Amino acid sequence: MPTLLLIYNTKTGNTELMAKAVEEGAKTAKGLAIILNYRATPLQLRDADAVIIGVPTYNHHMTLDIQSLLEKAAAAEVILEDKPAAAFGSYGWSGEAPKEVLEILQNKFKMRIIEPVVLAKYKPDQKALEDCRELGKKVAEAVL
Repeated sequence: MPTLLLIYNTKTGNTELMAKAVEEGAKTAKGLAIILNYRATPLQLRDADAVIIGVPTYNHHMTLDIQSLLEKAAAAEVILEDKPAAAFGSYGWSGEAPKEVLEILQNKFKMRIIEPVVLAKYKPDQKALEDCRELGKKVAEAVL
C-alpha cells in the first residue's frame, strides 16, 4: 500500500490544526497509508511514496527541526526524485517557510511539487482548513 508521510512542526498549535485538515483530505483517497508525525527521519522520507510538510514561519524561516531533517536527508543522499510533495503552514508576519521547504524539495531532491502552498495567518480559518483538506486530497490522488 502506498504511504503518504505528513510531518509538521508547530509552536502555537495552528500548523497542527492545518496538518489534521490535510490528513482528513488525504483520507478521502482509499488504499493509502497516512503517517502523521511531529518529526521524521531521512529514512522515513525515503520510504514514503509522497511527502507533505507543515511548517510555521518564525523569523522569516522554517523551524530548525524541519531544516535539520532536510539537511540530514541531503547529507545521507536520500533519493526522493519524482515523488509528490507539498507544503503548508501558519505564520504571523511573513509566511516564507513553506515556500522555502518546497524550493528545497523541488531543487535539491527533484520532487514533483503539488501546489498551491497553503498559508494561514495565525489560526487557520475555515477557508484555510478547506484548502488544507483539498491539498491532502490532491497529494493522495497524485500518489495513487
